[in-house]
Amino acid sequence: MPVRTGWLQTTGQTRPHTRLTSNGATTPANPLSSRSGVLPGTVDGKYRVGGLWMGSSGPMTATVYAGRAVIQGTGGGGDYPVALDADMTITFGDGDPLNPRVDLVVIRVYDNDVDSSGKFEAAVEIIKGTPAATPVAPAAPARSLVLFSVLVRKGASAGTGGIDWAGNASTDLRQTIVATGGILPVYNNGAVPGSYPGQYQDNENAHYLQRWDGTAWVGYPRELGGVAPSGALSTGSYTGQYRDNGGNLQRWTGSAWANYQPPLENETVTTGAGALPNWSVSSLFARRTKSGLCSVSVTVTRTGPTVTADNTGQISDESVCVLPVNLRPAISFEAAACDGFGNGGAYISTNGQIDLRTWSPNGQLAAGRAIRISATYVL
Repeated sequence: MPVRTGWLQTTGQTRPHTRLTSNGATTPANPLSSRSGVLPGTVDGKYRVGGLWMGSSGPMTATVYAGRAVIQGTGGGGDYPVALDADMTITFGDGDPLNPRVDLVVIRVYDNDVDSSGKFEAAVEIIKGTPAATPVAPAAPARSLVLFSVLVRKGASAGTGGIDWAGNASTDLRQTIVATGGILPVYNNGAVPGSYPGQYQDNENAHYLQRWDGTAWVGYPRELGGVAPSGALSTGSYTGQYRDNGGNLQRWTGSAWANYQPPLENETVTTGAGALPNWSVSSLFARRTKSGLCSVSVTVTRTGPTVTADNTGQISDESVCVLPVNLRPAISFEAAACDGFGNGGAYISTNGQIDLRTWSPNGQLAAGRAIRISATYVL
């Protein structure tokens, strides 16, 4: 038999003693019993469970692949470690001529001390269901672990095309177990209650680690210091936790999610403006944010001859200064200018040059007067 069991023979230490003291790959269900399940893992580590997988191998046949499991006995009988050490082929009976049925594929323990079966062994078996218009799976035998259910359609046989394997006739019902204290990789058993507060399971469907608090599985605080992905959290785990909400960053305040407004990071610039002929730069004060918003106030003083505007406020463009590179706009902007005697319009080019273009009608740009030019724009 390729299915092997791990309890001792009848001499010396008894089999019940061995099962009850087994502390290996068992997830406790209570102080004296464990869950039944398959040990997780695959050869390449890409999938949660590879052991005791079943795949079709013919119209009415399937292959159950090697793997290990633990099967809990009845009552306080302890658990049975089992292993299928070679792939094996199983054959399903032909379908009923009138109705479909559901069969179970199980790995089953026979223990004569308990069931008077006359056997001490384990086997992979098909538990045949009852044909019906709406079939249901049969009950699993005692001391067995259900691996898969298989829908056998009416009239199915090797000569009629067999079981509809391509149509998802089989359903994976395997469940996982791990050693006590290990993190259980959830596989068809995410709703099974925990055994003790502080037990953990990795819930692939919910996409996060869960902790059993004594009454329920609770999402363990995750992304500690990071950002929970969109749709993963409805309630925060701690004040200051962050989540992505459809592209918007939100912060948990302790009672609600609030759209996050980052503190405004500003840079102050007071140097770097260069004067052009007939002008001097008296001062520069600018604030720019990391996001690219900039406010500039530059004061220039006329050092050349007086310029007088005509009665419509027109003057020949007066180039007064050039802003430093880190304050130059992405597109040209208009700015306001004033010296306390008159006011006008200035033009800030993408190369940082500021030109006075208009002034108060008949007003003067007189030597010695300080003109303040101000603007806010996006860099």
